[in-house]
Amino acid sequence: MQNPPKGSTKYCMKVMKFGGTSVGTVDSLKNLKQIVEGLTEPAIIVVSALGGLTDRLIATARDAASGNGLYKTEMPVIRGRHYEIIDALISADRREEVRTKIDGLLNELNDVFRGISLIRALPERTLDLVVSFGERMSSILVSAIVGADFHDSLEYVRTEQWFTGSIADRKLTEELIRKEFSLPLTNNAVTGGFISRDRETGEITNLGRGGSDYTAALIAAALDAELLEIWTDVDGFLTTDPRVVSSAHIIPEMTFVESMELCNFGAKVVYPPTIYPVFHKNIPIKILNTFNPSAPGTLISDFHFSTPEVRGVSLMKGTALLTVEGSLTINVAQINTRGYNALARNGIGVLVVGEPIRHTALAIVVPQKDSTKAFRELEVEFGPDIRQGTVTSVGVAEGMAIIAVVGESIKKIAGLGSRLVNILERKGISVEALSDGASESTIAIVVSDNDAAEALKLVHEAAIQMPR
Repeated sequence: MQNPPKGSTKYCMKVMKFGGTSVGTVDSLKNLKQIVEGLTEPAIIVVSALGGLTDRLIATARDAASGNGLYKTEMPVIRGRHYEIIDALISADRREEVRTKIDGLLNELNDVFRGISLIRALPERTLDLVVSFGERMSSILVSAIVGADFHDSLEYVRTEQWFTGSIADRKLTEELIRKEFSLPLTNNAVTGGFISRDRETGEITNLGRGGSDYTAALIAAALDAELLEIWTDVDGFLTTDPRVVSSAHIIPEMTFVESMELCNFGAKVVYPPTIYPVFHKNIPIKILNTFNPSAPGTLISDFHFSTPEVRGVSLMKGTALLTVEGSLTINVAQINTRGYNALARNGIGVLVVGEPIRHTALAIVVPQKDSTKAFRELEVEFGPDIRQGTVTSVGVAEGMAIIAVVGESIKKIAGLGSRLVNILERKGISVEALSDGASESTIAIVVSDNDAAEALKLVHEAAIQMPR
């Protein structure tokens, strides 16, 4: 294995992202402060809202929209949580200044809740405004706690409308990031993640789930950072979910593609879009634990392993399996393309395209919430073939799970998919479909949700240790 070549970075600087659990309590913030104080060079620190606060803000906004007035009892709780941090961690000479800033935001938030309660409605843009207060307040707190320069992400992260949501305007955002942060840094900088503004209207928007990770990646890519660190509450990427498989262990090194695949199929360590900006700049990602900072963590980069091996196994439950049977399925390329395109055209995300184990057919796995719509679209797409008799049936089965076996170039491990299927079948677990060969780095096995935990244990035990 070789380390990736150095890029054209002229100034070595890292971006550090701390998630909600890392800024959730006085004790976790003490850990964060100690980590930052141990830096030898200034860094940019991106923070999420206090742990659990975003969910609380959403729930309170919805309560306000119902007109029940419960937001009036929630506001003192939210205020008290921020005051506790101010009193415990901010020096006496800055305490009043910081409390004044937090009070200003809390009063504004209370006004927003009152307005929602009066109109008894919660437009999407108003909800975006509500959840923005979490990062706006946490970034003020953390900048004061660690003595860093404060930068407001609302000043430089821009989004554009995409269907019914918002996505980052990468080009404009990167231009604004380079203007916002002057290199070389003379002091640590703290900024909030997740929140943004619409490039046309200036209204507050957000980058969606995992948006703080993505903000950090955008900053790292725009500034050609040497490293992106994601500080969380686990020691790194594990070979599988330790809550299900007790033998799961840390993966010390992995490739960008491996990390993306594991996250796409259920691993919650990194939000998948986070990886794209830094991947294209060849900026490594390090996963580290705020509560165990001495742990070596996991390094994600453009490594090249000398031999293919399974790096990890992910589990995604709550999916549905769609099947198309008939003589038309002999033409694999045609039926796969038609089935995939029919769903994609209608906004349905396809998770896996493969083959059922006991039939000659097309198998497509989609999120269960989309199963009814997906079934109807396939009936429409293959309607003429059904009438001609070349397609005999279109079916759907809900309550399915995907077990994704991931490793660079594992397609080169001869017969890996069929061996894993045989192991499961011998243990009485019915494998409904297999995708083996469509991807260079992932084999997907579809089983019932009810069998998912046991199947994950068996696949992990076999795949991580299986002879090559």
